[in-house]
Amino acid sequence: MKTLIIGGGNMGITYAHSFIKAHLAEEKDLMILEKSDERAKLLSTQKVGSVYSNPGDCIEKADLIILAVKPQDTSVLFDAIREFIDPQQVILSIMAGVKMTSIAEELGVNKIIRAMPNLPAQIGMGMTVFTSTDDITRIELVTVQNLLNTTGKAIYVASEELIDAATAISGSGPAYVYYFMNAMMESAQSMGFSESEAELLVGQTFMGSVHLQKRHNYSCKEWIQKVSSRGGTTEAAMQVFNNKSLNEQVKAGTNAAHQRAIELGKN
Repeated sequence: MKTLIIGGGNMGITYAHSFIKAHLAEEKDLMILEKSDERAKLLSTQKVGSVYSNPGDCIEKADLIILAVKPQDTSVLFDAIREFIDPQQVILSIMAGVKMTSIAEELGVNKIIRAMPNLPAQIGMGMTVFTSTDDITRIELVTVQNLLNTTGKAIYVASEELIDAATAISGSGPAYVYYFMNAMMESAQSMGFSESEAELLVGQTFMGSVHLQKRHNYSCKEWIQKVSSRGGTTEAAMQVFNNKSLNEQVKAGTNAAHQRAIELGKN
């Protein structure tokens, strides 16, 4: 299967490397379309397949086309590639907020898969949520899911509305984690730890907590109870978090991200 990745940014290159590393694609079957001459020149020195700058030189060769550009660039992208698209090609879009109906109308295609990956995909620990139009065959869906799984975990959802929700939870989620980690690091330094010590304390705490949670079937609330003891230090922190309505503020933040994802789709 010939795969074309449109957009040679971080996510596009992550896919290229992941597909090759997992032996689901060979260099000869991979193509990258990059509009920046400087970026294209750099990519041509890496083992990520053939690099092109002209849509007419590569689009017609592809069975699968991955749209890995910023959603703000969709109008320019569609104008540049529309005349070269074949209705039988499978389109995989990772553009946040861009609806499948918009892609279908702009490119005249019906075989569309829409996915929302996240940043840890760069190290094979990503989370991707995806959906598809009814015209995608079972074989095509499984093929694309196998490709997405090379960057971590991927789950299929029947409703496209959940892609916007996934954008708010797993897509933007790493930033929420880093925000909380940064606050804890700053707190640790204010207590007397050095910057490097604070980073180690917080980083290892997050990593260990996640691994522990994955090894058992306890809920997060049950884990909080296991760490807390009556009248202890953890309970003191939890009381402040609850008094400050931190739980509700986190929900408000994710809801704001969700609404912004919906707005991007409308625009």
